[in-house]
Parts: sequence; C-alpha cells; structure tokens
Amino acid sequence: MAKSLFFSLILAAAASAAPSAHTRSGVTTMSGSQVSSYTPYAEFSRAAYCSGTDTWNCGAACEALSGFVPYLTGGDGDGTPHFYVGYWPSGDTAVIVHEGTDPTKLLSDLTDEDFLLTDLDPTLFPGLSAIGIQAHNGFHGTQAVTAPAILAAVKQIISERHVSTVTCVGHSLGGAIALLDGMFMRIQLPSSIHVKVVTHGMPRVGNQDLANWVDENITDLAHITNMHDVVPIVPGRGLGFHHPSNEKHILSGDDWVACSGQDNTDPSCIVGAVPNLLAGNVIDHLGPYHGVMMGTLSC
Repeated sequence: MAKSLFFSLILAAAASAAPSAHTRSGVTTMSGSQVSSYTPYAEFSRAAYCSGTDTWNCGAACEALSGFVPYLTGGDGDGTPHFYVGYWPSGDTAVIVHEGTDPTKLLSDLTDEDFLLTDLDPTLFPGLSAIGIQAHNGFHGTQAVTAPAILAAVKQIISERHVSTVTCVGHSLGGAIALLDGMFMRIQLPSSIHVKVVTHGMPRVGNQDLANWVDENITDLAHITNMHDVVPIVPGRGLGFHHPSNEKHILSGDDWVACSGQDNTDPSCIVGAVPNLLAGNVIDHLGPYHGVMMGTLSC
C-alpha cells in the first residue's frame, strides 16, 4: 500500500507539472458537455452489477435511466457474467451491457500469462481470422457463449422499435466483451445499422490486427480510462496486445482528455500515466466515471 501511494504521488506530481492538455502530443481537453454525454453509459455499466435489471428495478442506476425497456437478461455471475439487452428510448437505440468482475481477480488472470491470442470463431466472425485478427481466448470464449441469444434480442428490438443504432457497453471484463460484441454486431447486422461502443476500464482485448480493424469499422468508440487504473495496461503490448484508438482518459473528476491514436504514451493518457503495474492503482478501476462508481457496492 505504501509503495502504491508513493508511485501515485509521483505520477500526480508529474501530471500537475505537465503543460496544458491543449499543447500535449495527441491530447485534447474535453468540454463539460462532452464529459456529461458519457454519464448514461456509466450508469448502464453500473446497472449490470445490480439485481433487478430484468424488471428495470435495480436502484439508482435504473432510476437514472428511466424508461429503459429490458428484452433479455442472463448470465450466472460466475463463468458467464450477467448481461442485459434492451431498448433505450432517450437514445433511440438497442443497448447491450455486460457485467465486469473483481478487478484484483481480473488483474491476476491477465498477468499470469496463462492465456493465448486465438483466432475468432468463423461462424460468429466470418472472414476475420483470414486477415490475422486474434483475441484473448478467455474474452472471446465468454463473448461467444451469449452472442447468438444477444443477436436475436437485438434483431427483435430493431424490428419492433425501428432503431438504427446498437450500443455496446461494459466495465472491466464487461468492456472487453462489449468490444467483441461491437465487432460481432458490425459483421452480423446490415451496414445501415450504426454500431456504438462505450467501455470503462477495458483491458486490452486483442492483437494489432484487431485494433486496426476496430479503428476502421467501429468509428463511434470510446474506451474510457480512469486516472491510474492498472487494468487497461494489461495484457501487455510485449505479449502482442493493443488497444484501438479513441481513448478518453480521466485525469481527475470532470477533467477528461481525448487521446489520439492507439496506446498513446503521453502522460495524460493511460499508458503514459501507468507505465508499469507498480505505478497503477486498482481502486481507480472502480471509478468514479463522472461521479459514477462501479461494482455491487454501488447498486
């Protein structure tokens, strides 16, 4: 704990001494309205940790998103994280949300190197393996379990509600699954359907080819990282993993920046702020994300 605090103080001092975000390489300060626009998605991520999403009676998160209509819920909270799918009238979109997991357990799983980059299921992701795209085997295996049922629910919402947008959301492990869901939806749905992905504290999901494909095919993406959260820097780039572009990094509170490119190493972005595991703080993984905390204790 003392060592973590020591590194946190060093990084905080470095950040305060750095020049304005407007002058840093590939970093742009976000406006208050831009920051606020992401609050509903944080509430969706928070709701995934809470019971009652099947009737949309899950406490503060559900109250913040009144009018949401659930279509499908599932998962066991163990091998398959809880998830829900529904219609959000305020955004006129189908929404898919996956629960995260204990950050200390996730960190352990992603740093013991007992995992593989694996080809994507050709039935779910036709053509992607042929161009070299690979994902973390655990993330891909978990997403594959729920993918067919979720796709059916989304198609029902598109048919009944006449939506033209599908939004994939999740925190932590749920964020990794949400990114794969976004890829899955982009491939399986007509090109007229717009796919949006918003993740919180997402670990790296796949290889360079996956990151490049996401940049080219899912342009409406925000992977939000918080202060010195250690989870987004694993699995390491040295193991072949890479983030896509469109990181939004929280320096503190409502002070957010947009980081251009993939794995931007500026100190105002997550890779620069947390250059190694010792420099990170797993508590930042839980938030706040514009005032919204994640986990069952926040239900």
